[in-house]
Amino acid sequence: MRVSYDYTGSVVLVTGGTRGIGAGIAQAFLAAGARVVVCARGRPGSSVAGDFAAADVRDPAEVDRLFAGIEERYGRLDVVVNNAGGSPYAPVAGTSPRLHARIVELNLIAPLLVAQRAYPLLAASASGAPGVPGDPGGPDGAQAGAAGSVIMIGSSSGARPSPGTSAYGAAKAGLHHLAACLAAEWAPRVRVNTVVVGLAETEAAAGHYGGPEGVRRMGAAVPAGRMASPADVAQACLWLAAPGYVTGAEIALHGGGEIPAWREIASGQAASGQAASGHGG
Repeated sequence: MRVSYDYTGSVVLVTGGTRGIGAGIAQAFLAAGARVVVCARGRPGSSVAGDFAAADVRDPAEVDRLFAGIEERYGRLDVVVNNAGGSPYAPVAGTSPRLHARIVELNLIAPLLVAQRAYPLLAASASGAPGVPGDPGGPDGAQAGAAGSVIMIGSSSGARPSPGTSAYGAAKAGLHHLAACLAAEWAPRVRVNTVVVGLAETEAAAGHYGGPEGVRRMGAAVPAGRMASPADVAQACLWLAAPGYVTGAEIALHGGGEIPAWREIASGQAASGQAASGHGG
């Protein structure tokens, strides 16, 4: 059975939405009828799903310009997916403090800035947004709950210690807690949830994991038998964005666990200095 979603009339922002997981999320909302805005620091060479806006979400002035443009063009905002993030392999010893500060800025401070600036628009759209067709909102006719939705794209690195990911893992742990705090602060007008992504197969996966054979080997070590795809993450986002009761939740999207695979990856990256993890743009 496949659940369908109708987001016709909704406006969705996906940060880092030009490639990888972000592009998959943007495509899914576009296919469900939403008007989608994707942002990244620079326009990619290929086409993107939805309307593109150039913005460095680490810069408060650029975030302000992004939302001013959304408000002027669309007049509303219903869903924000804070997807932009990532990190190179960055051992603490021998790397610059500025590098680690930038990692924290991108993976923690930027999502806070985006959510903060989005809140007035999301709160204003907190009634009447479309969702799952025929969903009355809950058992016995319970009210659907807040429609305004923020979804943080988290990472298993926020809970799993690993070499070379100290700043990234700490930032993602902070992001998970930030989402829980915002959920408590903004209820009942706006819901805030996190999708905690494990190993994911994106365009960059072959480079990270040593080619197609490395991708296959890592996926085989996950109990589900494969890595997550951008479409898997997108399905979780479609569900969380629909008006409902769920807020302050963390959905683990790791195929049942990934520790054996990650240990092998981390050992290989420590030897080669490859990028440790990342998503968005």
